[in-house]
Amino acid sequence: MAAEESRVHSPRVTVSFAGFNRAWAAWIGDRLERFGWQVIFQRWNPPVEVPLDVALRDLLLVEGRILVVLSDWYFKLGPRTDAEWNVALRSVVAPNAHRFAAVSVAAEPMPTAAAAFGGTTELWGIGAREAERRLMNVLGPAPGAVSTATLGGRGSPRYPHDQPHVWGGVPRRNIRFTGREETLQHVYDLFQRAEPGAGVATLLGMSGVGKTQIAAEYVYRFGSEYDMVWWVPADQRGTLRQRLAELAPALGLTTGPEYGERLRAVGDALRRGDPYRRWLIVLDGADDPGPIADLVPSGPGHVIITSQNREWAEHNTALHEVAVYDRDESVAFIRRRAPRIPSDDADALAAALGDLPLALDQTAGWLSDSQMSVAEYIELLSSGSDLDVGLRVAADFPMTYYTAFSILLNRLRETVPEAVELLRLCAYFAPGAIPVQLVRGVPAASLPEQLSGLMDDSLRWNAAISKLVQYSVIRWDTPDEESDPENTGTIHVHRMVHQTVRDGMSKDDQELFSRAVRRALSAANPGRPSDTRRWSRFAKVVPHLDASGALTSRDTDMHQLIFHSLSYLYLAGEYSTGIQLAERTERAWRQVFGPDDPLVWDLASQKATLLRATGAYRQTERIDRQVIERLGVHRSPRDLTVLRAEEGLGADLSGQGRYDESLRVNQRVYDTYLELVGEHDPRTLNARHNLAASLRLLGHYDEALAADRHNLRARRELHRPRHTLSLNSEHDYALDLRLLGRYGEALSVMENSVQTHRLVMGRDNPQTITAELNLAMCVLRSGDRAEAHAQLSALLERAERVLGDTSPLTQAVATCCSFVQRAHGHLDLARALGERTMERYRTGLGELHPFTIGSRANHALVLRAAGERQQSLLLIEECLADMSGALGDDHPWTLGIALNTAAGRNLEGDVEGAVELSRETVRRGVERLGRKHPLVLSSQVGLATDLRGLRLREEADKVEEEALSGLISGLGSQHAHTVSARSRVRPHWDFEPLLT
Repeated sequence: MAAEESRVHSPRVTVSFAGFNRAWAAWIGDRLERFGWQVIFQRWNPPVEVPLDVALRDLLLVEGRILVVLSDWYFKLGPRTDAEWNVALRSVVAPNAHRFAAVSVAAEPMPTAAAAFGGTTELWGIGAREAERRLMNVLGPAPGAVSTATLGGRGSPRYPHDQPHVWGGVPRRNIRFTGREETLQHVYDLFQRAEPGAGVATLLGMSGVGKTQIAAEYVYRFGSEYDMVWWVPADQRGTLRQRLAELAPALGLTTGPEYGERLRAVGDALRRGDPYRRWLIVLDGADDPGPIADLVPSGPGHVIITSQNREWAEHNTALHEVAVYDRDESVAFIRRRAPRIPSDDADALAAALGDLPLALDQTAGWLSDSQMSVAEYIELLSSGSDLDVGLRVAADFPMTYYTAFSILLNRLRETVPEAVELLRLCAYFAPGAIPVQLVRGVPAASLPEQLSGLMDDSLRWNAAISKLVQYSVIRWDTPDEESDPENTGTIHVHRMVHQTVRDGMSKDDQELFSRAVRRALSAANPGRPSDTRRWSRFAKVVPHLDASGALTSRDTDMHQLIFHSLSYLYLAGEYSTGIQLAERTERAWRQVFGPDDPLVWDLASQKATLLRATGAYRQTERIDRQVIERLGVHRSPRDLTVLRAEEGLGADLSGQGRYDESLRVNQRVYDTYLELVGEHDPRTLNARHNLAASLRLLGHYDEALAADRHNLRARRELHRPRHTLSLNSEHDYALDLRLLGRYGEALSVMENSVQTHRLVMGRDNPQTITAELNLAMCVLRSGDRAEAHAQLSALLERAERVLGDTSPLTQAVATCCSFVQRAHGHLDLARALGERTMERYRTGLGELHPFTIGSRANHALVLRAAGERQQSLLLIEECLADMSGALGDDHPWTLGIALNTAAGRNLEGDVEGAVELSRETVRRGVERLGRKHPLVLSSQVGLATDLRGLRLREEADKVEEEALSGLISGLGSQHAHTVSARSRVRPHWDFEPLLT
């Protein structure tokens, strides 16, 4: 209370500042408050129609001192002339000199009008301590107050000259930025109110309305309040992942070189707020939320998204619509961009251009250097006489923009033709961020002479770039060693500029430039997609395939690049992006080559691989059978492309639960590869991998283990231990060990394997999530139920975020998570999760798919635990019959359900039926899995319980003793399974989906 009273009675100072200098005002205010002043902030932005002397007198209405933060912006808002300022300052400031004081934060000398303040203290260009000393000389400590000043305390605004500790990718500040004060303040207020994890704001608006400029201005105005600021082009998922991963070294995170692991580490660091809680990330140009929403960082920091897409409202972000300028903002901007244009003309020009900021920027910039009057320009604009013939107008682009840009482009062509040629070349990359490395990688021989000379001449290159930047045609980000280790920089071409330039080109020029860009992309082809070290290079190339015309090219190099890109997208887990690219390419190739061309069917096989990862097994079977049939017309059944399609068919059949058919297909493919290319060829190893998967799904775990052990050794020798294929074999080898009951061995393999997966593939890669699922199950089978519960719960959250609820991998994680929740007594959670998964399997795979049957069997255990024993027994008996019909009586999954069914019969009083089923389960289990397998030993423990129910104690004791001996020998005397069996707790079996 005393502190509040002290503040109420503290002397006041009003800090008057232009919005552009908010960071300075915040720092000055913080310093003054620490010296006992009560600070009131007043942003200086008087309407044009209000005379300057009136606006200045309004400052005197608040009691206390007035500290004016002077800069070019303070004087130019309006804008006002020096004469107006001289008159106003003499009439208002001079008579009230005891109340006014001024500091200058401008790099350039102040106008002569500033002398009216009786001396201006310079703060620009000095260190924080000296600036504070000078500030105190201006006002001094508040009379009667006790100073609490400490320099740079945690939570204080950063000194404006001191950049945040981490700063990357941020565009240069637009010194002509105008208006948008309400939007900037709205976003700031939203962030101040937001709870941790909820500080996400989306700036929504049409092309050219200034969303990116607002985001950039926010960064500069409020950046002093953050320890980390990172700007990310977000139009492509691959680019977004790469840029976020590049934060790792800047945050001091120790990771491997693979950007997948860096991405995981960055996400964790941002969530924890370690090392920085005050962080800001800008996702610029995020017009398609679907592929990237899961990558939006969460934590104590803030995220700004710029987008044209309202669907962001469904992704936990607050939308703020950005409209065109209001007329006052337009006029102020035009006069700042082109001071020679008077207010009336600026008003007329703004009306003609629809107040669209991008059009105003480019047009006013050109008029500033031109002798043409605004009236003449508007006449030209109205007549459309400078429009190139054949210009097509997109529905969301204002016609006035096309006309205005056409005029600018034609004038540039007259004065700096090579700059226009460079822009035309950039129009055949994708809009948005274009790595300069790709642009300058265009072979000189494929370019017009004027442009080829530009590529080899740094002076001419820089001059052309500078002219395009000067007129706001492009944005240029200079190289940043940390975020761009290849030191090439980035050109940014706005979507409106991009489309307008392309639409204005002749067909011959379109073909010339698109062919040149395709050659650059071909030269930049990173090569082997399975090498994760090349993924960052793929992320730079893939976004430009469409725009370059690669999809309609007849060039075999382009076809190879497209196939490589699709493989990269599959391996990186970017299934949606890959499917979209495959579908667009397929439509293009059908038109270019005809529907029956073998190339089209090769592509269809690749598309099926991506679709299969999403669980569309029936669709992929249709595709693969069509591919085999169509390619069979042109090629031998032993052709390698046909065999690849047959590999896909085997996976399709497995996905649909047709395991015997899949085994036959995979065996035939493996035998053919073995004969054609030999045992150690990568294609033979892939075929053996598929064969092992079929054997595993049919319960032949020993045979699967032998095949996977062979593959693991061969792939490590052929590739390297950390190669994605080697890691895949390592996972399958450990899975086989676990399914055989060799839990300790499996756990030791997977603990190391998961760490390597994270380093090489990244934490969010599907292959890594698969490995972590296997690790969690190894932990569970090894007896640490609490740790397994924690791992699976976290893994399910990540799988849902990264892959979506309906992904086959997510459903597998959810199935395991459900039965672990049940084991922990969380029956409501287990039931809800299990029912949801069961219904998805039923809908997606059918009622009699083994996964559906297995999930129903798990649900029966939830019913039993909830006391619904009769309903549980009816369901489990159904499942036993269905699984036996689907896979046979001696499949391990059938045996597991039989174990649970016998327990249900016993509980419901059918002890004889329980004994009969338990005896048969043990017999079949021994024949299929061997006496020492944990499922067989569990069946024996269950049989002993049933035998006691019939008072056959001697036989029960003998069976129990044999089971306990086997458990102690195989798992150890203190293993949870052994301890439970010794305590005569009847075991159960949980169904776990196995993915191929």
